[in-house]
Amino acid sequence: MKEERKIAGIYIRVSTEDQVREGFSLAEQKEKLLQLCKFKEYEVFKVYEDAGISAKDIKNRPAFQEMLADMKNGKINYIVAYKLDRVTRSVRDLEELIAQLELHNTYLVCDKDDVNTSTANGRFFVRMLTVLSQLEIEIVSERTKFGLNGAIKSGHLPGIVPLGYKKDRNKKTIIDETTKDIVIRIFNMYLEGKSYQQISNTLNEEKVLYPKHWRDTTIMKIIDNKIYMGDYEKGKCGNKELVVYMNVVEPIISRAMWQEAQLQKEKNQRSYARDRVYIFFQKLKCPKCDRIMKCKGSGGIKKKYMYYTCEHCKIYYREDQIEECLQRFILELVEYDMAVKKYFLPILADKKETKTEKLDQEIDTLQKQKERIKKAYVSGIVEMEEFSEDYKIIDEKINILETKKYEKLNANSLSFTPQQLMADRDIEREKLIRDNKLNKILKQEWNKKSKEEKQEFISKFIESMTLLKNKKRRILYR
Repeated sequence: MKEERKIAGIYIRVSTEDQVREGFSLAEQKEKLLQLCKFKEYEVFKVYEDAGISAKDIKNRPAFQEMLADMKNGKINYIVAYKLDRVTRSVRDLEELIAQLELHNTYLVCDKDDVNTSTANGRFFVRMLTVLSQLEIEIVSERTKFGLNGAIKSGHLPGIVPLGYKKDRNKKTIIDETTKDIVIRIFNMYLEGKSYQQISNTLNEEKVLYPKHWRDTTIMKIIDNKIYMGDYEKGKCGNKELVVYMNVVEPIISRAMWQEAQLQKEKNQRSYARDRVYIFFQKLKCPKCDRIMKCKGSGGIKKKYMYYTCEHCKIYYREDQIEECLQRFILELVEYDMAVKKYFLPILADKKETKTEKLDQEIDTLQKQKERIKKAYVSGIVEMEEFSEDYKIIDEKINILETKKYEKLNANSLSFTPQQLMADRDIEREKLIRDNKLNKILKQEWNKKSKEEKQEFISKFIESMTLLKNKKRRILYR
């Protein structure tokens, strides 16, 4: 009886982690398996190589799939590997593979594990090895997850550092004093009623962090990011389970401010972006059904008019008539705003951090960076263009920090008292009333504002309002 030919397909695989941890290389595996086939008198049909690929599944390994296809076509009847975990570490994949091997009269031989599936005992032994291998993967995965969770809770966040933060020497995420005010400003602008696009346009016009180009999607991601109130979200993409780690970094804004920004989303949706600017946008409620009234511009002869309507109750108000009706109330707000800016901001300023050690450390770190760049330039390591650009960026950051330091020191040397400020305000106000100038000044202050500025102003001071019409169809507010 003619002995059946033993035609082998040699399978070698290595992942980056394997090579670092255990020293497996493709060349070493190939050499050992060729010697094994020669010793066992196997004809080698082909060597199948999967480089840098994990053992988690067999479907995404092109060389392995090619080898299975050759097995099904009768080109090989032995699969020879260095170790079983080179072939698979999944019990499910192994069961499927053994079924395919039996169907096509093919055997698996693994040199280091002394595996041979040509016998029942050999197949049982293979299954036991695979169970242990899969258990190892799960344990490593759990340890990795545990280590990552611990790192996150201590402020060592993975991935790109968001605007307003940076990494310290220990790779911990800390506040970047040179950019945190930009984040605060973005949240403030959003809460004033500006859209993502309006905010990005403003930052681009002012060349904030130039040459960075701001987009509406960038602003949206900043507003959505829980990191700014100190929390970190993991697993936000795809089908991964979302995990939130609270209070892992120092917050840039308060938790209340972040939550308020999320509520503001309903008022600042992109769908509301229009050619026209409505002063009382999202502020008017229908007196009958309490719904927010929609903004609508007229066409034809009355094109200049803007309306607020409740389509459900068939009620409408004209914007210029609303402004006229609310004039007294608006002027009171204008007076309050002017007084706050002129008299009260100095004593309302946040003076919690009276020390400047953190700023001094930041400045010192940047000065050292300047010295390193200068040495690199003198040594010919960097070109003039690269040297100038880096030097300019660092100088700008130092100027920002120096200004912040000066403001802190200056804020702590104020010599006035709140009582003095209020007395000064009252004296000036009485003088303007006596000269019949107060009302005129307030009207001028309001009228010089653009439509966008009026909208921001109303959004800042008014949560919502309800208007009524009397029998003469005059608008009244309550």
